Amino acid sequence: MKAIMVVGTTSHAGKSLLTAAICRILSRRGWRVAPFKGQNMALNAYVTASGGEIGHAQAVQAWAAGIAPWVEMNPILLKPQGDMTSQVIIKGKAVGKVGAAEYYEQYFDVGWQAIEESLRRLSEEFDLLVCEGAGSPAEINLKHRDLTNMRIAKHLNAPTILVVDIDRGGAFAHVVGTLELLDPDERALIKGVVINKFRGQRSLLQSGIDWLQERTGIPVIGVIPWLDQSFPAEDSLSLIDGRSSNPTGDLNIAVIRLPRISNFTDFDPLESEATVSVKYISPKQSLGHPDAVIIPGSKTTIADLIVLHKTGMAEEIQNYVAAGGTVLGICGGYQMLGKILADPEGIEGHEGRYKGLGLLPLKTVIAGQKVARQRLVTSNFPQEGLPVAGYEIHQGRTRLIEGENIQQLFDDPHLGVVDDTQSVWGAYLHGLFDNGPWRRAWLNRLRQQRGLKSLPTGVPNYREQRELMLNALADAVEPHLNLTTVLPPSS
Repeated sequence: MKAIMVVGTTSHAGKSLLTAAICRILSRRGWRVAPFKGQNMALNAYVTASGGEIGHAQAVQAWAAGIAPWVEMNPILLKPQGDMTSQVIIKGKAVGKVGAAEYYEQYFDVGWQAIEESLRRLSEEFDLLVCEGAGSPAEINLKHRDLTNMRIAKHLNAPTILVVDIDRGGAFAHVVGTLELLDPDERALIKGVVINKFRGQRSLLQSGIDWLQERTGIPVIGVIPWLDQSFPAEDSLSLIDGRSSNPTGDLNIAVIRLPRISNFTDFDPLESEATVSVKYISPKQSLGHPDAVIIPGSKTTIADLIVLHKTGMAEEIQNYVAAGGTVLGICGGYQMLGKILADPEGIEGHEGRYKGLGLLPLKTVIAGQKVARQRLVTSNFPQEGLPVAGYEIHQGRTRLIEGENIQQLFDDPHLGVVDDTQSVWGAYLHGLFDNGPWRRAWLNRLRQQRGLKSLPTGVPNYREQRELMLNALADAVEPHLNLTTVLPPSS
């Protein structure tokens, strides 16, 4: 199997970004390349065409490679649920919920089998795999049960790139320390170091590069400058409360930063709108007076709903709507907008019936079988007849308990509703804002309320912007990265 591996000295060193950049660079050079991450822990998920869940970062990397995402690109996905437990997804399908200690006892062997099977299938279809590690490959307390770093590199005999984030400081110590903690056969696979997020003059760094190469015997194959462009994050650690995009935008949209927020990549298209400021608000903060409030998806909807009630944010949202504000709930946020949430089997860990926000006449029951599928529907609101593509990932089943003053959002009645005043919106569709004309039509309703001129709705979908971003990423990285030492001869 032809492959290269990308590992990092720490989490957030830039592995996902570099993997995506390499996929796009090599794809443009004519390689048939695919991304791979054996095990990922993330709440940002994507549903493939086959109906399987993978980490959203691997979907972006697949798009960077110019191919459709497959479940084999991320055979193990762990979705944290709180209380030290995670839902385990193997080759796209949920197979159980376990604690950290039990996971390795129950799923290590089956997980490695899924990894081997996935690698074989991908290697049959592609010239080269670009494999991403997780965290650090030198966590000595975890190495014996690591399913995603040097175990995979050794299995593939893959030339490996070690990425370090110089912006956080201590980069040289991180590199040397990581190499010291690797076993000799693991260290032998490290064929290049990439220094990421560098600010300043390259000439001022050269003496350090010379020392590092002499000390380790490993070439520095890249010094990647700090990139002032957005890239989808894997986890909510990147969401700082109060973080705001486009602070001078015409519209202010508040996204509630739920403790177990999931699929916040849904809002990347909103952040790409120059006239929109998207701000993440903790439930403990004051809501303020935004033009719209979004309640996002959640891995444990009931637990996050309880947080909204306890912090007083639920009452703030209710008062905001009563005063004429606009609220949109997506997936778990949609479920919270209803009157009742019930979990009779304790699937989320909170058995019983719970009071929702009461903004829509809905009842949701958490069920054992997850719905995960791509969808293509037609909108009824805010503009009739728009094609809308997205995907569902949810375990709740939601139904209307009253039908008055409620309209179907799409031509599928199970996917979402809006009230008669178009103030309260709810949808099960992730990727809703990726649809350019629908996004603009929804934003124009907010703009009209503010007396602002409407924006053109004949805009492309976000995937076209994403293509431009991926090309820009490759353009920014390629001049600073020499892949000669890690690439096999091209076929």
